[in-house]
Amino acid sequence: MTNDARQSIATSPALLWSSFVLVHLWLGAVDLFGQGLPLGDVSIVYRFWTDQGIISHYWVGLDAPWVYPIVALLPMLAARAFGVAEYSATWLAMIMLLDAAAFAVIIGWGHRRQNSGIAWWWLGFLMLLGPIALGRIDSVTIPIAIVGVVIIASRPRAAIVLLTIATWIKVWPAAIVFAAVIAFRERVTLLVTAALTSAAIVAVALALGGGANVFSFITAQTSRGLQVEAPVSTIWLWRAFAGARDTIVYYDRNLLTWQIRGTGVDVATSLMTPLLAIVVIAVLLIGVAAVRNRAPVEQVFPSLSLAIIAAFIVFNKVGSPQYITWFAVVVILGMATRVGGRGRSFRFPAIVCLVIAGLTQIIYPYLYSYLLDLNVLMLLVITAKDVLLLVLLAWAAATLWQLARAPEFDLASPADRGRLDLPKLAG
Repeated sequence: MTNDARQSIATSPALLWSSFVLVHLWLGAVDLFGQGLPLGDVSIVYRFWTDQGIISHYWVGLDAPWVYPIVALLPMLAARAFGVAEYSATWLAMIMLLDAAAFAVIIGWGHRRQNSGIAWWWLGFLMLLGPIALGRIDSVTIPIAIVGVVIIASRPRAAIVLLTIATWIKVWPAAIVFAAVIAFRERVTLLVTAALTSAAIVAVALALGGGANVFSFITAQTSRGLQVEAPVSTIWLWRAFAGARDTIVYYDRNLLTWQIRGTGVDVATSLMTPLLAIVVIAVLLIGVAAVRNRAPVEQVFPSLSLAIIAAFIVFNKVGSPQYITWFAVVVILGMATRVGGRGRSFRFPAIVCLVIAGLTQIIYPYLYSYLLDLNVLMLLVITAKDVLLLVLLAWAAATLWQLARAPEFDLASPADRGRLDLPKLAG
């Protein structure tokens, strides 16, 4: 078969869409029938929260503090569209439709064949990550954020509105908003758009009686201990494996998570949030330095977004497996700018993220109990995953540092610095 024939097959819209459907049907089937209850948060917790609101008129985020921003209630309620008995199936169908919209934007309904490699990467990432890719509230934010980053060059205000709405579902897309405000010359417009969108959401929530609970997701995380999957927790997992009697894995019935208890855990818990803030601020300052050095926005924006998101995960007290889904958005952004001929190669983080996704699926949901039992092979898997997360953060930070220090940008025209001149992928 000739190269042209292979390329024609690889870029075929029919093959891309049929593969998209098959991947989602497979992941949906594993979610519904696979071992380890991979859809447990949806079928049990999310449904319980909506039952509580509809039956008892007691709404999390409005009548009580909640770990999620208030807009997260909307997709949870939407999954009730065909009745409680079909809650899980409706959820999976909803995620598939959202993903389909993002997929269509990436490939331009088949007209943007140069992006077929990006589409194939995303499908491979989903398969490697497994059922968790569809089975959490994060799954709603991913396609929204993908559309946001793909249209940001041609419709920046619409993109920031989408990213801000996604932030009010799960906080992580704020990383991309921060990166955009730093990287783009139109930063005031983007910041005002994000602020107005947030103000509208808060106003509606307050009108519904939310009060201070509207912002409870900000403080709800401060009381959490170290979850087993958090990168820093691996230190104590190895201590427990080595026989440290003071270190145990236990189930927190209030937060419904497996956590770590042992000498030094309380200190680490108290330090993680300040350390996360310090690292994010440091990354943002390097991004500012790169912009002041007149580095091209199409190089600053993807690397800065990746660095912030990697920091969000590496220094997080929770570290849930679904957090890995966040990388899909920035890798797609980085690959897209490269395809457009304007950005630097994102091949390395793309490959690393695929490996991280595969390691994550090994851990959750299939062999999670082995990790809790401190199986040495599972400890090696999660350690390898943590190392690769650090590698991603280091790569992104080093890339930004190079942009901040590179002398070749010194003579760039100030008029070109920070323009919204990313390749118009969804023109």
